[in-house]
Parts: sequence; C-alpha cells; structure tokens
Amino acid sequence: MTIIGIIPARMAASRFPGKPLALLCGRPMLEHVYWRTTRARCLARVYIATPDREIHEAASHFDAPVIMTSTAHKRAVDRVAEAARGLQADIVINIQGDEPLIHPASLDLLGDAMTAHSAIACANLVNPISRDEDFRNPNQIKVVCDGQGDVLYMSRQPIPSAPKPDARLRQMGLIGFRRDFLATFAALPPTPLEVAESIDILRALEHGFKVRAVFSPYESFGVDTVEDLRAAETRLAGDPLTAALLRAPEVKKG
Repeated sequence: MTIIGIIPARMAASRFPGKPLALLCGRPMLEHVYWRTTRARCLARVYIATPDREIHEAASHFDAPVIMTSTAHKRAVDRVAEAARGLQADIVINIQGDEPLIHPASLDLLGDAMTAHSAIACANLVNPISRDEDFRNPNQIKVVCDGQGDVLYMSRQPIPSAPKPDARLRQMGLIGFRRDFLATFAALPPTPLEVAESIDILRALEHGFKVRAVFSPYESFGVDTVEDLRAAETRLAGDPLTAALLRAPEVKKG
C-alpha cells in the first residue's frame, strides 16, 4: 500500500501573510515541516502543493518536489485533492505546513491506523491539550469523539464545556484520506459549519461521513501568528530533530 504526503502552502494566509517562508532557526518554516515529514517511515514521497512561484523557488533550495495548483482554492484539502490527481497512491496524508514541530512518528501512527483498518476512509490525528490557555485559544481546534473513536465535532470554541483534563483534544494538521474518498470530499459542496468554523474536515461530518480520530502522544505546535512563530523558535531550539536539520547542508539550485 502506497502512502504519500502533500503539504498545501500559500503566501496569502489571512492571519499571517508569507507564513510558509517565515524563518525559524534560519530556515523557512516549510522546510522544517518537509524535512520532518520525509523522516516518517510510512511515506513513500512528500510533495508541496502551492499556487505561488515564490514557494516553488524556495522549495527548490531544499530539494522538495512541488506541484503547482490553482489560486482559486479556499481550503487546504481542496488544494491537496487537486495535487493528488496526477499521483499514484492508495492513501494521501494532508500535512499542514504550519506545524514545524510535527514528529515523524505521528505520521506513522496515522498511516498504520489506515493501513490496518480498511474501513477507515478518513482519519485525523489528535493530541491532548494540557494548558488552559490553549483550550481557550480559537486558533487551537478542539475535538470531541464518540465511544468508537470517531469525531463527533470540531470547534474553535472550548468543547466539551466542562471536560476532564484527558478529554481535551486538539486537531493536529495531519489528515489521512483514501484516494477515492479524497476525490469524493473535494467534489462535495462546502457546508455551513465548515465555513462558520473555518475547519475543512467539518465538510465530511456535515455530509454524513465518518472521520476516525487517531491519538498521538507527540506534542506539536501550530503557528498562526507572529507570536506563535517566536514561541515555535524557542521550542525548536532544544529539539533534536531540528538540530539534525540544521546540520544538514542546504541544497542550492540556480
């Protein structure tokens, strides 16, 4: 079974324009994400999907394959679906380009879950929320699940309203799709809750499809603001995977 990763990236992010190429420890954030994901055992290949020539040029400096996509997409998963059309894969993992602390083992947990359970058409990694401020932060997407481990709902609001500490879960920016379901998802019309919450995967839930939550114990960190970027740099400074990246020579093309 072939699993690939696709990182959607664009320069015109509303909250943080130019975010994919913002520097962390001297390297673009997108390079951190790409480098970490290529260390995952489950992925045969990782691609970057973008409408921006600037990102294409930057990616050439760290030897990442790029697929140019339409400028019309408003949702990351739709960009991933376009990029995946010309690729051979059984499972496609949407890897958000703004989580520079992604651990490769998290990707393997997702890939292994989908490989082991053929009934799972779509799965989203989740991990625990330990800090109260993160639980209240609208940039952290909260997740509630049913007894079988499928997602009931996701929101930027604190849900559940009075949780036990181990019930507080956040959506990680890693979503796995079986190839046929990714095409199905992209063909579905956007839904009211998807638009209201600005959460792509709610489209699947509102149309009646199941999304399996796959738990990861590995901490990650999403960058949504300049302040988040500074916090991410502090965390990356002591991270062994980052140290390995910074020791690696830059690939120069010109």
